[in-house]
Amino acid sequence: MLEEYIKKIDANSLNGSDLAYIGDAYYELYIRSYLLSLGYTKPEELHKLCINYVSAKSHVKIYAVIQELLTEKEVNVFNRGKNYNYRHHSKSTNVKDYLTSSGFEALIGYLYVTGQNNRLNEILGLSLKIIEDK
Repeated sequence: MLEEYIKKIDANSLNGSDLAYIGDAYYELYIRSYLLSLGYTKPEELHKLCINYVSAKSHVKIYAVIQELLTEKEVNVFNRGKNYNYRHHSKSTNVKDYLTSSGFEALIGYLYVTGQNNRLNEILGLSLKIIEDK
């Protein structure tokens, strides 16, 4: 059923906030699934570990490494997410990091909605390595 909904979405017509919205959800589900696959099952532990991967600071760290690897289209999508006119930002981070995080989430959302699964998996795999310093 989810695939049916995704097929109806035109990623090119979505604004940066929309792409970040779906990218944030996808990325968090990916990280939660990853942590569970490693055998973590205690809710408090899962929450603390998850934050290490999904925080704005983590997204900034990831983007600093992957930005050189992005295609021109991917950079444009990142900028759509980063440059969207957000009315608020998280109180737990500064505006610059929040916007970079939104750009990263927009990129994840775009790759997901457009079905670029190989590229999505490549970037997600790199993200894990960057956060875990492997």
